[in-house]
Amino acid sequence: MISSEENQLMCRVENDAPMGQMMRRHWIPICLLEEVPEPDGTPVKARILGEDLVVFRDSDGQVGVLDEYCPHRRASLVFGRNEEGGLRCLYHGWKMDVNGNVTEMSSEPDASGMLDKVKVKAYPVKEWAGFIWAYMGPIESMPEFVPPRWAPTADTRVSVAKVVMPVNWAQILEGAIDSAHSSSLHSSDMVPARVHGAEANDKNWLRPSTDKAPRMQVQRTNYGFRYAAIRRPIFNAATHDYVRSTVFVAPWTVLIPPNNLYNVANVNVPVDDTNTCFYFIGWGKPDQVPETATWRKFLGQTVGIDLDSNYKPLRNYENRYFQDRQAMKNGNFSGITGIPNQDMAMWLTMGPIADRSRDRLGASDMAIVEFRKVMLEAAKGYQTNGSVIGTGSDAVTDSVCSFQGVIPKETDWRAFEAKFVWEKETAAQEQDDQYKINA
Repeated sequence: MISSEENQLMCRVENDAPMGQMMRRHWIPICLLEEVPEPDGTPVKARILGEDLVVFRDSDGQVGVLDEYCPHRRASLVFGRNEEGGLRCLYHGWKMDVNGNVTEMSSEPDASGMLDKVKVKAYPVKEWAGFIWAYMGPIESMPEFVPPRWAPTADTRVSVAKVVMPVNWAQILEGAIDSAHSSSLHSSDMVPARVHGAEANDKNWLRPSTDKAPRMQVQRTNYGFRYAAIRRPIFNAATHDYVRSTVFVAPWTVLIPPNNLYNVANVNVPVDDTNTCFYFIGWGKPDQVPETATWRKFLGQTVGIDLDSNYKPLRNYENRYFQDRQAMKNGNFSGITGIPNQDMAMWLTMGPIADRSRDRLGASDMAIVEFRKVMLEAAKGYQTNGSVIGTGSDAVTDSVCSFQGVIPKETDWRAFEAKFVWEKETAAQEQDDQYKINA
């Protein structure tokens, strides 16, 4: 439980809010590449940290992320003409390039001299892993762009489901780091089975445990924290534990324990105080990660079926998230199709910003408590001395990743040599093979 004041400090990101200002000192995913696929295509509206933006790809293929509003009379550039190397406002024909330079002022005489005096706010841009990224902080503080842990190389396959959620960013992130809820809410999709490690098929994620009350352990780091949910395994329970280790990389990334084929992550970018861009990511080797369309279908996040054209969910409180009560009577736990949809129903029923002062937390909420401590300290640290969590020497290192596996009880999960799932014959798979022998 935290106070109402602390809850506001953690959740609010707009204008001069310390949390939002701290987040601006990181490279931020603005939108998906698929939203701006071609030169001179339709401009896209984005809203990040309470700021309205327009994203477009110019005639040369360069991407611009600009203030949405024309500097002349503040008309929206989302409706502008994307042509001949720039974005032209419909109102009076002013034209802006990807760097924010006003290159033409159709309504002004050449002698006015205004062309050299006016610019529109433009942010530095990077394209990587299917996303358009921008740095929205002060240029003098801009860090080098470093590939995220969920897309470490250019040839990594990254499949992304995007959902724009009418709920605060911290609510979603707390759901992502909460390992205990998966044994209940997702129990019809994350199915206990006599397997020797988490496995994926086209319908379910299997796991080798029926234990619904994991023991939690946390390790604080400079970039956030790691934690382990330790469960009793189906096999060799007297000598082994089933460990699922999750990594929180501040300010908005969660590396979720993988399955036998691919790695999983999510990124939660605040649109504003009460809306969030939620990205659910599968990544790894191209021949093992589902293609984007397959990934979205598996998750129940297909545009035109589950989401509208703006990535907003068609399920809501009024239609009960398409919950099937008959399916529940037949054995499905939640009656809601798709793992993210089950989470969304819970997040949204808490309200736009959950009142955490009324929480009653238990032993299974250790990671939730740690997240709140870490981010409140980060916000207060930024207020006090301008420090930014997870940057510079405190940035996450290349060796950090999540993992899951059945390991001997005497093995400390903190020291376990975790590796990303790249190929089927990884160290984790070798351990599973050894486990099969022991079993």
